[in-house]
Amino acid sequence: MPVNSFDSYPLTWKPDKASLQTPYCRSLAEDLEKNIRSGRLQAGTKLPPQREIADYLDLNYTTITRVYETCKKKGLVYGVVGRGTFVAPHATEETALISGDPREPYIELGAVNGFSEYSALVEEATSAVIEKGYLRDLYAYSYPAGHPHQLAAGMRWMEQLGVHPKEENVAIFSGAQNALTVMMLSLFSPGDRIATDFYTYSNFMELAKLLRIVLIPVEGDGEGMRPDALEQQCRLNRLQGIYLMPAYANPTTVTVPLSRRRDLADVIRRNHLILMEDDIAAWLQASEQKTIPSMYDLLDGRSIYICGMSKSLCPGLRIAYAAFGGEYRKQILHGLANINIKTSSFDAEVITELILSGAAYKIAEQKRRMTRKTGKIFTDLFGDILPDSGREGYFRWVPIATREPAAVVEKDLLRRGIRVYHSQRFSAAQEEDRHYLRVALCSAGSPTKLESGLHTLRTWMEETGEIPLEASTKSCS
Repeated sequence: MPVNSFDSYPLTWKPDKASLQTPYCRSLAEDLEKNIRSGRLQAGTKLPPQREIADYLDLNYTTITRVYETCKKKGLVYGVVGRGTFVAPHATEETALISGDPREPYIELGAVNGFSEYSALVEEATSAVIEKGYLRDLYAYSYPAGHPHQLAAGMRWMEQLGVHPKEENVAIFSGAQNALTVMMLSLFSPGDRIATDFYTYSNFMELAKLLRIVLIPVEGDGEGMRPDALEQQCRLNRLQGIYLMPAYANPTTVTVPLSRRRDLADVIRRNHLILMEDDIAAWLQASEQKTIPSMYDLLDGRSIYICGMSKSLCPGLRIAYAAFGGEYRKQILHGLANINIKTSSFDAEVITELILSGAAYKIAEQKRRMTRKTGKIFTDLFGDILPDSGREGYFRWVPIATREPAAVVEKDLLRRGIRVYHSQRFSAAQEEDRHYLRVALCSAGSPTKLESGLHTLRTWMEETGEIPLEASTKSCS
């Protein structure tokens, strides 16, 4: 028995010594995971110091260190320097966002569908592709990265977004999430560390969890991720990569200005980070020639740029273009060939037809008009309490005063007839100082339903006292 016996000490996690099997590291990691997933160890629970567990079990300290590291890579626990190790908030729940059943009796303010009801021009393009009579060529297994004319159309689309790649460094994927999956599997390994904003795309968080890749949240402000904070995390965590949404970030709505992009590019270049630039909304400003140069161009093409087409054109056509540095080309194309085998040439051809015929630009402009219209509805209802309510985009980031658990807030609003998503779903950090709701303005189905849903949200905020004393959507840290 160890000198300092902890047999009677009230440890939050107290493995049964008698049931442990060799190798002890695996047995203990499985026990800790079982306790977390079963709910016996709740999110936020502080785990015993590694030396205390080692002493209690009469095992080597390094064995317990490996146990905690194993569970960190699975997203089950996280560590805070000087404070200890805690059960992660998303350890037993899925944060990924998917559209609900349209038959459900609620107004959709959660999922971002991108005005999916506007599809007439997409239908016309589909018919045009069929009538051209070369379906057999599209159904053949050829050009895994995309037919040359399809890649050329993608490059034309990306050019208006401030992206200028070489054709050999462009490929077509089955949507942005698929592109991210290929990039993560091709360029990173389990245990690698990738920097993100404190609040980031929830499906990317789930992907990282599946691949055992560690996300490191970096402090930001109203202009996005802070370069000095990124530099500090590079020193502390030996980062391998960084994930950013520089244009109208999901969920915070922050757009990174040119000066900040240049400063971030300097840090990325100096620390040899692999940047994955997920473009969600640069197209919203393209017609007004407000587009800021992409991070891809600022880094001279030595990064990854992903341009999904589901929000700008059609949610059902899962096509994304990706541009990448030449040094990553071999790995990415290898990953694409072995993960996808082949992206749908037919879907890619429909998108190509839309771009080359000019219909894509008409759809984008139509959706910009709807974005401005729904934005005005939101501003009319919330402008008196939310100073930044006039920002352009598909959703808004609404601060709330409540400290109720995310599930409680979402269920309460669902009972009232609206679905929204709480900021906890988007939090790469383990603790939130402030709470928000991401409110989609593009998925209700009609302006009338949107206005009704927003009225319900405003009423809930007033009745429950959820309007914060200092309402502001600028914070992203």
